[in-house]
Amino acid sequence: MPDAETKTVTPAARKRLVSGPGLLLVWLYGVMVVGAVSRSAFQISTEFDKAPLAYSLSAVAALAYAFITYSLVRGGETARKAALVCCAAELAGVLAVGTWTLVNPDAFPDTTVWSAFGMGYLFIPVILPITGMLWLRTKR
Repeated sequence: MPDAETKTVTPAARKRLVSGPGLLLVWLYGVMVVGAVSRSAFQISTEFDKAPLAYSLSAVAALAYAFITYSLVRGGETARKAALVCCAAELAGVLAVGTWTLVNPDAFPDTTVWSAFGMGYLFIPVILPITGMLWLRTKR
């Protein structure tokens, strides 16, 4: 007989975050993980000295996308709150970097995932955290 201290929470017991539109969010964040990781890994390993800030910011974006994807798949209230905070931080990053690249383009000799609010990624980097936060708020 298992004692009360060794209870484990099954994935089915967690509140699902990947149902309905959440599944689309997981898919889009997964695509962004692949894009940002491959872009930043290539750029950092081959030409880091050309634009270290831009390439480092792309790596930060990749980490944010990976964490949000993991949190959405994991499910549960703690993961929902963590993903919500990370989406807000991601949006702040997109807005800050997007504005910075437009105001002072000389600071970025090469683009990042968040340059010009994600123009190179069809503006998905600015739309995704907003939709993510809206979705996560409805799953409270």
